[in-house]
Amino acid sequence: MKDKLFTRREFLKDSSAAAVGTALYLNLPDALFAAADGKSRVVLIRDENVLDEKNRVRYEVIRDMLDTAVVRLLDAPDAAAAWKKLVRPDDVVGIKTNSWNYLPTPAELERCISERVQGAGVPEKNISIRDRGVLSDPIFKSATALINTRPMRAHHWAGVGTLLKNYILFVPRPSDYHPDSCADLASIWKMPLVKGKTRLNILVMLTPLFHGVGPHNYSPQYVWAYKGLLAGIDPVAVDSVGLRIIQAKRKAFFGDDRPLNPPAKHIALADTRHHLGTADPARIELIKLGWQEDLLI
Repeated sequence: MKDKLFTRREFLKDSSAAAVGTALYLNLPDALFAAADGKSRVVLIRDENVLDEKNRVRYEVIRDMLDTAVVRLLDAPDAAAAWKKLVRPDDVVGIKTNSWNYLPTPAELERCISERVQGAGVPEKNISIRDRGVLSDPIFKSATALINTRPMRAHHWAGVGTLLKNYILFVPRPSDYHPDSCADLASIWKMPLVKGKTRLNILVMLTPLFHGVGPHNYSPQYVWAYKGLLAGIDPVAVDSVGLRIIQAKRKAFFGDDRPLNPPAKHIALADTRHHLGTADPARIELIKLGWQEDLLI
């Protein structure tokens, strides 16, 4: 089966995709450029059975969701082939997660990613799963590849906590990036420790937090069982889709277009100011798989 993938040269020739062909992508393997018509591809997959009656993650279901999303993202024949496009046996892989105690990256998803990376030939000793402490972690310090994953949630400083924001712990003083609604988070992605290394972004939309007031605010009233994952190579595009879902949920819940406070401007600025990826829905190829009820997008 011949993959429907652009080479790097073909991708960068497309003027509509030029904004995405920046420093973030120049070091990635050619096979990762799986855009259609110059658009950034994002896969949304949902499964109504991924959570049990106590909202605990079912490992087998989330594993199948991840496999299906990655296969479709890369137009690969199967999961094994897809992950071999993402990482090589000689890679050193940091899996950047999020450990916020109210809504962490699910351990089941972390396990799935690690197993798939190992299945692609990367030894377990060359893989680290971590949130805090990445700057002192030997694997992250020498990483040649990063997998970025975290849950989507309302956020006191950035409007929403996103994949873009998940790299804030790669800088010594994260508070330096809090001003102006964390407007310049995308600049972190161009630093040597992470530049060009991110092979896959997974925004966890199992039980997103769509509203909060104040630092570290969490209320069960403002989460819902969306039971989804968003996957893509372009973190800006993935975050953009996640933000649209959050906004749609806020409208459905509050009965009006209630804006986030502060506004989640860092996603649009990652595109227009930092040219890291695309936030424009017209330039995103959104593929919707699985359970379609109350999709919100």
